[in-house]
Amino acid sequence: MARTIYRVLPEGGDWKVTRSGTRLAGYARKDDAIDYGRRSALADQPSQLVISRADGTFETEYTYGNDPYPPPG
Repeated sequence: MARTIYRVLPEGGDWKVTRSGTRLAGYARKDDAIDYGRRSALADQPSQLVISRADGTFETEYTYGNDPYPPPG
């Protein structure tokens, strides 16, 4: 089963949360966007939350749900 990817990204001076490229919400504070993204990802497992810095570069990611290692196949 494929993971749903949630992202917290800068948008002007604000922050947006997207799911698979579709904008879900916007926030003035990054912490609020991360909280929303985390709640959404936890409710939609298997999923991943990818957080960016203000300049758009990668900061960190969290994986929720079963993540078998090694992968089958």
